Amino acid sequence: MKKKIILALVAAAVLLGGFAVIRKYVDNRAANLLKGRDLYVYPDTPASEVLDTLALYVKREGSLRRVFGKMEVDRYIKPGHYDLKAGASSAYLARMLNNGWQSPVKLVIAGGLRSKGEIARRISRQMMLDSAEVRAALDSPALLKGYGFDTTTVFALFMPATYDMYWTDSLETILGKQKAAVDAYWTEERLAKARKLGLSRMEATILASIVKGESRLPSDYARIAGVYLNRLHIGMKLQADPTVAYCYGYTLDRILRKHLEVDSPYNTYKHFGLPPGPICVPDKEYLDAVLDPDYGGGNLYFCASPSFDGSHRFARTWQEHQRNAREFQSALTQRRRAASK
Repeated sequence: MKKKIILALVAAAVLLGGFAVIRKYVDNRAANLLKGRDLYVYPDTPASEVLDTLALYVKREGSLRRVFGKMEVDRYIKPGHYDLKAGASSAYLARMLNNGWQSPVKLVIAGGLRSKGEIARRISRQMMLDSAEVRAALDSPALLKGYGFDTTTVFALFMPATYDMYWTDSLETILGKQKAAVDAYWTEERLAKARKLGLSRMEATILASIVKGESRLPSDYARIAGVYLNRLHIGMKLQADPTVAYCYGYTLDRILRKHLEVDSPYNTYKHFGLPPGPICVPDKEYLDAVLDPDYGGGNLYFCASPSFDGSHRFARTWQEHQRNAREFQSALTQRRRAASK
């Protein structure tokens, strides 16, 4: 009898040991996550909430809960964006969260952003940053000074592109990457082109932002830049409608004669030269157009084409420009009449 008891105890120990080995393998090495997914963990997200979410996507919920408890995920979990791969084990998931093994996100800075609020919202939608805090930072002279810009020239700090960032990166990190991209664009060759045009790096960016406001047709960028440069070179006012639209926060459906009287240094119908700062965030293509303009033999005017394809007609003289403008107005009137029938 005693021998049987001993054998039973040994067998039980072997079974328990085998079970422990199997459970260790299941927890540490066996695939558990059924499918890949993105997981965003905010600073105030409890581990229990993350656990409940992941439990929906695993083969063995018990293994996941056991490992989370053993590895004290509730104590060590770190915020971030995690790219969870199908087949990950329970232990790997816990280690990833505890150690903050984040995966980068794509931060897209779009061209044409026309206000600090738009920039703030665009960044906050993609990063773990509060929109109001980003907006306030873009109005901070002390912060912007560290990057070589101010509250008037801040649009020039951004270079439209897609950037690999960590979701938890600070605004300072984001702005640092933006400055690096802007500095990389302004090679010595491009700076030499700007100097040849009589422009500083900032002035070229300001002009590019105006060209951006005028056209979405690439074939017209350099020609529009050429018109404005021709005007600058002869001391003529720019008279650029996008700068007037900027004065009104881009809230106008149409710019009327009365709007041209707005008292603002950005009103290029009243003031000579370029406005104090960019009126939007220009893309590289617009900067390139300014640095390699098409003067068109002295074009000083342009207006929308009556073909309504987004192109413009260019003119050297006021008389020629007036003819172009009348043709456009006539085509516009006919189009409205046709639409009203």
